[in-house]
Amino acid sequence: MNSTPAPGIGVDLVEVERFRSALEKGGQDFKDRLFTPNEQASCENRADPPIHYAARWAAKEAAMKALGSGFAQDGVGFKDFELLSDGSTPPQLILHGKAAELATERQIRGMRVSISHTDSTAAAVVMADS
Repeated sequence: MNSTPAPGIGVDLVEVERFRSALEKGGQDFKDRLFTPNEQASCENRADPPIHYAARWAAKEAAMKALGSGFAQDGVGFKDFELLSDGSTPPQLILHGKAAELATERQIRGMRVSISHTDSTAAAVVMADS
């Protein structure tokens, strides 16, 4: 019996204020551990960067669930998922490193992502295409 979860759909919610506090406490080192330079540039160019960081974190968590894995489990890192969005086109979820390898092994052709946020909550839904 295979114990590897089947890829599918992942959903995640992030409390913006908790994430804002983590960003303030962790500073640039925290951002550098979790987000690619492209993600950081995109967030920093927005009116309220912590909301956008929270949305990207939700997308990374949802993508991990859709992939059927977990951070550190299977060797997947935080920056193996990169959410690219300029605010005027649909966001793209790019897989790197171990996440890309697992997607290939699990016959996932791509991942679709939807993100949204309010002042208090960021949300993401990711669907793995096989």
